[in-house]
Formats: sequence, C-alpha cells, structure tokens
Amino acid sequence: MDGATSNNRGSGPEPRRRGYTGTSRDPDRTSQAILQAATLEFAEKGIGGARVDAVAERAGVNKRMIYHYFGDKQGLYLAVLEEAYLQIRTAEADLDLEKVEPEDGIRRLTAFTWRYFIEHPEFLSLLATENLHKAENLRRSAKVLSLHSPFIERLRDVLAKGAAQGRFREGLDPVDVYISIASLAAFYLSNRHTLSTIFSRDLASPERLTAWCEHITHVVLASIRRPA
Repeated sequence: MDGATSNNRGSGPEPRRRGYTGTSRDPDRTSQAILQAATLEFAEKGIGGARVDAVAERAGVNKRMIYHYFGDKQGLYLAVLEEAYLQIRTAEADLDLEKVEPEDGIRRLTAFTWRYFIEHPEFLSLLATENLHKAENLRRSAKVLSLHSPFIERLRDVLAKGAAQGRFREGLDPVDVYISIASLAAFYLSNRHTLSTIFSRDLASPERLTAWCEHITHVVLASIRRPA
C-alpha cells in the first residue's frame, strides 16, 4: 500500500500553554486539557516520540497531574485513543440515519466520514500509529468495543430497511459497508501527497476533495444496491 502507514500530522488548535488554571478542584477541565494536548503530541510524534513533559507544557499543567489522572504514558495514550473514538461515534449518532431513507442515510454517513477525516487529521494519525503497533493498546479497551456496537446496529438497521424496500441487496454486513466507506476516505487522505506526485495532479485541491466524496458515495451505493 502506497504510504498506508504514514501518519497525517494534525495542526488543530492547541490548548493554552500558559496561564491554565485547572486544578484537582476542576478535574473534568483538567483531564480534557491533558487529553487535547496529548492528542496533538501523540498524533505528531507517535508513542515512542511523545513526551509527558511536552504534554504537560501544552496543557499548562504539572506533570504529576497527568500521572494522577492517567497512570503513565501508556494509560494516557489509551485514553487518547478512547476519546478519539468517542468523538467520532458521538458525532455519527447525531446523523439520525434511521430517520431518513436508506440511500440518503448512506449518503449522509459517507459524506460525514469524509469530512470528519479531513477536519480531524489527528484521528487518522492516531489510527496509523496504533496499526503500526498491531492494536496492542486498543485491545485493552472495553470502552471502545461498547462504542462501536450501537453504531454498527444502527447501520445494520439502515441496510435492512433498504433491503426490505427492494433497494439494497439482502444480507449486507454493516461492518463491510463501513470499512468500504472508511477505507476509500482514509487511503486517499493518507496517501494524497505521494499520489499527487506520481500522478501529477493536486489531490488536495477543493475541487478534487469534493469530487472524491461524490466518487466514494457512488461506489458504496453501487456495491450495495440490488441489481435491476
């Protein structure tokens, strides 16, 4: 795969480095500031290169607070992964896929996934890092499994509704459908620099990004529609 394991480096807004006043009296604010800072640190440098000192500096907290909330660097990294998945699964739940026609639901999910990956490059970077480590950290999380089951069941209902209406093929696996959407989106973004170079086209231009979203939607719908 062309550069499939290379990280995307996020450049989102950083938490304030100085003057942050979160303390143990405001644990939610403190832990969120640490998670935001750690997300950037791990996304930019991976597990090996990330430093707890740098996270503390980004978050504007004492390093001891990080150990207090998350135990050690591995615990902090796992918490970052869990938070990353929580954010995307929560946003997906707001799509209300079950309230629209099945084809519109798939269009909505595809467009959302594409936009989310574009707007959150740190998410793809974290996934690339964890895949390099063969998900050894993610396997320790029961929370991540509990997040994905409801999402897959909602997608299963959309596909079953489409099949009942005669629009989709019977017996579609929601996991396969989601992997199709996510892989078409993630591969393009993870490899856009090398692909732009070897094919002499700017795959990061707004026009190309819009066209690729339409392409993904067409491919996914074509793969699940019942043949005429």
